[in-house]
Amino acid sequence: MNHFAILGAVLFAYMSLWFLASVAMRRNDVADVAWGLGFVLMAWISFLISDAPGTRGILAGVLVSMWGLRLAWHIHTRNRGKQEDYRYREWRAAWGSWFYLRSYAQIYLLQGILLFIIALPILVINASPQAPLGPLDLIGTAIWIIGFLFEAIGDAQLSSFMQNPANRGALMQSGLWRYTRHPNYFGEATQWWGLWIIALSAPYGSVAIIGPIAITILITKVSGIPLLEKKMEANPAFADYKKRVSAFVPFL
Repeated sequence: MNHFAILGAVLFAYMSLWFLASVAMRRNDVADVAWGLGFVLMAWISFLISDAPGTRGILAGVLVSMWGLRLAWHIHTRNRGKQEDYRYREWRAAWGSWFYLRSYAQIYLLQGILLFIIALPILVINASPQAPLGPLDLIGTAIWIIGFLFEAIGDAQLSSFMQNPANRGALMQSGLWRYTRHPNYFGEATQWWGLWIIALSAPYGSVAIIGPIAITILITKVSGIPLLEKKMEANPAFADYKKRVSAFVPFL
C-alpha cells in the first residue's frame, strides 16, 4: 500500500474517533485539541512506515511533537471547566437537525484534509531517502525555534493577562502583543516555514511548500485572524490597537 495512502487511512480513522468523542462529550471544541496531536501522529507514523528512516525524520518528528503536544495541552487547559467554545456553540445552534453530519464533514473530515496538506513537509521527509543533515536543516530549525518561542510566549502572556481579574474586559497589548496582534498565529505559521526549509534537503521537498502556504492562508484569511478579530471589534480599544499594531508579522 502506498506510503501516503496509509497515512490518509490512519488520519481518517483518527478524525472519525475524535468525532465520536465529541458526540459523547457534547462539545466540538475537542477538535482543537485533536489538531496538534494529529500532526504528532502523522510525523511518527510516517517515520515508522518509511523505507529509509533517518536523522532528518527524527529531527522533524521531535520539532512537531514539541509544537503539537504543547498546543494540545494549552488548548485543553484553556477549555477545561468552561463552556464549549463560542464558535462551535453558534454552529450547534445554526445547523439544527444537520448538526452531526455537518460536524463530521465540516469540522473533522475537513480538518483532517487540511492537516494532511499542512503536514506535507514532514511526510515528504519521511517518504524519501535521507541524506546527512546540512545547512538547510540548521536554518530551518533556527526559524522553527523563532516561531515556537513566539507562539509559546504569546500564549503564556495572554493566559496570564486573562487570568488577572483586573484585566476583565481589557485588550491584551503588552509583551509580544505590542508588536503583532497575533504573535501565536505568527509563530505557528513560522514553524511550518522552518519545517519546509528542512524538507528542502529531501527529494521533492520544494513541492511541500504547499503546507506552509496553506497554514499561512488559513490563519490570515480564513479561520484564524478574521474570526478572532471579528469578535475583538466589540472592544472599544480595538480600533486604535488595529491602527498601531501589525496584524501578523511583528514590527517595532
